[in-house]
Amino acid sequence: MMEKFQKFGGAIFTPVLLFTFSGIMVALTIVFTNPAIVGSIANEGTLWTDIWTIFQNGAWTVFTQMEILFAIGLPLGLAKKASGRAALSSFVLYITFTYFVSSFIQFFGPFFGVDFSAEPGGQSGLKLIAGIKTLDIGVLGAILVAAIVVWVHNRYFEKKLPDFLGIFQGSSFVCIVGFFVMFALAFLMCLIWPKVQNGIVSLQGVMTSSGAFGVWLFTFLERILIPTGLHHFVATPFLYGPAVVEGGITRYWMEHVNEFAQSTKPMIDLFPEGGFALTGNGKIFAPVGIAAAFYATAKPDKKKKVLTLLIPITLTAVVAGITEPLEFTFLFVAPMLFAVHAFLSATMAVVMYKFGVVGDLGAGMIEQAAKTWIPLAQNHWQTYVLQFVIGIVFIGIYFIVFRTLILKFDLATPGREIDSDNVKFYSKKEYKEKQAKAGSDAFQDQAAGFIEALGGKENIDTIANCATRLRVKVKDEEQLASDAVFRDLGAHGVVRKGKSVQIIVGLDVPMVKAQADLLLKGTN
Repeated sequence: MMEKFQKFGGAIFTPVLLFTFSGIMVALTIVFTNPAIVGSIANEGTLWTDIWTIFQNGAWTVFTQMEILFAIGLPLGLAKKASGRAALSSFVLYITFTYFVSSFIQFFGPFFGVDFSAEPGGQSGLKLIAGIKTLDIGVLGAILVAAIVVWVHNRYFEKKLPDFLGIFQGSSFVCIVGFFVMFALAFLMCLIWPKVQNGIVSLQGVMTSSGAFGVWLFTFLERILIPTGLHHFVATPFLYGPAVVEGGITRYWMEHVNEFAQSTKPMIDLFPEGGFALTGNGKIFAPVGIAAAFYATAKPDKKKKVLTLLIPITLTAVVAGITEPLEFTFLFVAPMLFAVHAFLSATMAVVMYKFGVVGDLGAGMIEQAAKTWIPLAQNHWQTYVLQFVIGIVFIGIYFIVFRTLILKFDLATPGREIDSDNVKFYSKKEYKEKQAKAGSDAFQDQAAGFIEALGGKENIDTIANCATRLRVKVKDEEQLASDAVFRDLGAHGVVRKGKSVQIIVGLDVPMVKAQADLLLKGTN
């Protein structure tokens, strides 16, 4: 069951990967169309503003069509075979479902407690999806539809029909079955969802009023669940769903950042929900303190090697918000440090929240600068100076706590290993040379190496990926190679749990997975 949840969480993250660039682009267009920042050139009606508005309209695509992205993205990660066809079926059936819901509430709105004549948005509970006026079920509806379609696809895609019905096989048969399933699902959703919407309104108030404890618990769970892959289930409803604010924190922030920028009220009064978007502080400040502790406790003759490894992975975490190479390193050698990291990260978020530091602060420096610091610099610079003051204090706390625990318990962090001639951050050695090859060749070589280290194609049952990890189910775990073999192939680490294996690859994982699929298919 845990394996299925992990795979589902990874698939959910597939469309989320598209949000970062689009979010940055939306933020930049907001900056460049703000006269208070760039001057009169950004006044309404100027050519400058018109051009940047065009960019902004394009950048909003993934946010305005978020449901469709989830409907397509999940089958790509969940379908056992022909994932591209599964994604097409999911798209068709999600639109079918949306039309069914729209028709139900159009003709029987009073029965379901819905006013179809109301304008989409706000408290109406309605939304335009692909031009269809329907219930605003958000990404949860798309996820539910996609999950059902994947089940139907996996069960019926290869069903053999009589020859005279052959035209209805494959994706056609999946859509035929799905058509009637969507009809029933749409009716149930119309019956249930308006009541859920009322509950969500109440939930928003409860979560917002939970104050510091709610912020601490959210941040702690988001961090501590990373090894299981279940952290997506904590973050997604808050950031991209309606858990605390309509449309999710990410979208809501983009829609109101200009309004916040022009106001002189404290940010905590303008956007208290931003307490659930403070996880980026654990990506900017925590890695610096952790890295400093690793360097300080490394053996004297290994400090130089450790430093050369610390610098790039720390910069990656701070600037881009990609923390897994660092976090998974000490998770493997000292799990207690990871629990301490989650506790301190949550505590830092609460301290910032109590001091009024809020915003869309869930990513690394680049994204925070584009989406928050620059747009709000004129009237709220003091808030984000305070963010850095608190962050620097926590760098010191992280350093002291980690250094103390490493020395007290003699933890084998980088540079302190028993066999420390091989100082690594579960990183690349021989594979660095392979990266000099053309991109697809390097990915193919790495994929081939992983397949061999997994015991060969005959030993691989299923293979999937999330944002940074290959998730593999093998038939015989005894055939797996050692962690060192995976690290030499370029993995940052390996998580083993019975027949389930997670290979920490990094942001190259989609390309490596694609090459692995080709190799497995070509050698079957």
